[in-house]
This record gives sequence, structure tokens and C-alpha cells, in this order.
Amino acid sequence: MKTIQSIFNFSSKKKTILTLGTFDGVHLGHKSILDKLTKGTNNGEYEAVVLTFFPHPRMVLQQDVAIKLLNTIDEKATLLENYGIDTLIIHPFDTAFSNLSAEEFVKDILVDQLNIHKIIIGYDHRFGKNRTADINDLIAFGEKCDFEVAQIGAEEIDKIAISSTKIRKALLEGDVKLANQYLGYSYFISGKVIEGKKIGRTIGFPTANIEINENYKLLPKNGVYVVSSTINNVVYFGMMNIGNNPTIGDNEQTIEVHFFELHQDIYGENIQISILKHIREEQKFSNIDELKIQLEHDKAFSQNYLKNLI
Repeated sequence: MKTIQSIFNFSSKKKTILTLGTFDGVHLGHKSILDKLTKGTNNGEYEAVVLTFFPHPRMVLQQDVAIKLLNTIDEKATLLENYGIDTLIIHPFDTAFSNLSAEEFVKDILVDQLNIHKIIIGYDHRFGKNRTADINDLIAFGEKCDFEVAQIGAEEIDKIAISSTKIRKALLEGDVKLANQYLGYSYFISGKVIEGKKIGRTIGFPTANIEINENYKLLPKNGVYVVSSTINNVVYFGMMNIGNNPTIGDNEQTIEVHFFELHQDIYGENIQISILKHIREEQKFSNIDELKIQLEHDKAFSQNYLKNLI
């Protein structure tokens, strides 16, 4: 899959079959749309293209800095690559783009720049400045400019919206099992391993502190989780704490992973942590010894859970 930054960097000798959207989570609800896209290429005659935007349009139009997304833009690209898409276009969304008229968007972008043969779009999709045009306008443009419009029905769009809402809600409640069922994969976070206060190693539980730069990435609720990560092509299991370390007296939220069998130095590496199960809420203990006893219980629980999983 080619990943292209900006519509204006795209060129292809082939006509394209295209779908566009945020595709947040790239979950099971999105699968049928992406399958339609890749199966509609007529064995490679057309190029399968996904158009998405970054920043999220709500961040620009509503200045909604509080929005939380299931994927960072890089995570989304990784997930979409699994679907056999030819090209992912990540277009910078700004006010200038939002001010394109419906006709400019269709003729200048879809027809002239993206060489469109067919677009797969939701029945409720609106586009153009102030979102004044709808699916009927798009169909009319298609007849005029010689491209097809395939509608995604209400039931399918509702399924996608419900899935995304349920995934977010489940993660915020610590219900990883339900979230992963809707996703079709284990929810994951990506970040850089940085140095922490190294308190964990003094009690036999050294941790990798994960720094996530994207403040729009949704984190599950504070607590302890069973996790896995592939590092240098080897899968390692462990347990992760998301929280404020109340026993230590910290206020800043941290993400710390204790790997059971990892003994190498991974400072500075970017890793992906898959979240498998919620173990317990974050707790404040009277002292470090009580915390250590609880961590031993958490480790035993995690390893027992993994025995039945692997």
C-alpha cells in the first residue's frame, strides 16, 4: 500500500475506485466497505484508494481539542494496509479545503486529481462548503462527469457509528473484551519507551514507561491490564498500569509496562502495546510493600490468564 500525504501528490495512470472517511478504529463495521472497495477493482483494472483527513475535521471546524480517537494517523495506516488497498491518501484538513464548493470538490479533486471511476459513500454523506451538497447532488455530478456512485445504506452506516461509540465506551469502562470484539483485533497503543523514576525495579518490577505524543489518542480507563508486544520479532507478554501512581504520590498520568521475560534495553524504541484484558482498578496502597504484594498477585493472575489464552 502506498501512503501519500495530500491529494495533490497523487497520480495514477489507472482510474480509481475510492471511498473516503475517518475510518476511526478500522473496526469490523468498516470491513464490508473496505471489502467492496478492494473487490471492485476488477482484478487490478482500477486503483483502490482510501481518502482520509488529518487533522480530524472536527478539530479544525469545531476546534474540538477534546476529541479522542481510537487510532493515531500512523496506527490507522497500519490497520488499513491489511485490507489490500492500493493507496491511502492522508490529506491535511484545513479551512481552505473546507471552503471548496461541492462543484470544486467533485471536478477539481475527484475527477481531475483523483481520476475517479467510482466512489463508495454513505447515504448521509454531505460535502462542499458548509456541507450543502448531499448524495443526490453527488449522483447528479456522477452522471455529468461520468463516474459511478455506490451508496452505503443506513443500516451499514448505523452499524459503523454504533460500533465506534461502543468501542470508546467499553474502553473508558475498562471492558477490553467487548471493545476487542467490535474491533476484530486487540486494541493497542503506540509510543516511545522513555526513562521513568525507576521505582519499579527496586521492588522487582522494572517497567517500560511509554510516551504517547498524540494527545487525541483514546486511552482505556486507569487501571492494570494484561498486554503483549512484539519487539524485534519476538512476542513478549506483561502487565500495564495506566494511572497516576497514587501510592507513590504522583499526579501526572503515566503508562508503565512490566514485561515478564524481556531483559534487553529498549529505551528510545517505539513499540506497540496490545491490550488483552483488564485486571483491576488502580489502587492506592498504604506503602510500597503492600503495592509489591498486589503486583505479585497481578502477575500470577496475568500468567494464569495467558496460559489459557496461548
